[in-house]
Amino acid sequence: QLLLQESGPGLVKPSQTLSLTCTVSGDSITTDYYYWSWIRQPPGKDLQWMGAISYTGSTYYTPSLRSRITISRDTSKNHFTLQLNSVTPEDTAVYYCARDKAVATTTPDYWGQGTQVTVSS
Repeated sequence: QLLLQESGPGLVKPSQTLSLTCTVSGDSITTDYYYWSWIRQPPGKDLQWMGAISYTGSTYYTPSLRSRITISRDTSKNHFTLQLNSVTPEDTAVYYCARDKAVATTTPDYWGQGTQVTVSS
């Protein structure tokens, strides 16, 4: 069974860097043709696809976040990470990691349970 689990701080101060890790079990993040995504949902707003890293290690980012976001992976630990720089209160959201067969979607086949991140001083 595929499981994804997000981990990281629940509170980040403005201007700092938000860092989250998604640990995957039940499948390898190098399995052909899958994309490993980060998706978030701010309070009262729709899901937003943020970016993804492919099974080859290629990265894809939504244009509005491209200057602030980095997604990387550690294949030896079978996890991938999100870094979002220079956060503001508008980055407050529930953050999800997910597995998908394409990029830029909010309908992946597997999701983590999500983790609340609040940006506040």
